[in-house]
Amino acid sequence: MSEAVGMIQILGFPGTLAAADAMLKAARIVLVEFDKGESGHFYIVIRGPNSEVQRSMPAGLKAVEETPGAELINYYIVPNPTDNTVDLLKLGFSEASLPFRS
Repeated sequence: MSEAVGMIQILGFPGTLAAADAMLKAARIVLVEFDKGESGHFYIVIRGPNSEVQRSMPAGLKAVEETPGAELINYYIVPNPTDNTVDLLKLGFSEASLPFRS
């Protein structure tokens, strides 16, 4: 089964929380990374089957749009990422995320 990686960059933590929650409820994906950058920017990274990532991203984008004060900065989906990309950018499943993998 081919997998994809999806990423959303958001201004503000409430929008980040709303996006992650909406994405996880919309499809069978796993949240593999969350971090904060500078000036209130946050990002979340998800992984899962291509079709599931494609289905979850619109839910996350809509959640950001509907969260007061949140601002979508950027988003991207990488279908079928290479092992090199996954390993070097640390987009793989971690010990913490493995139990949630279907």
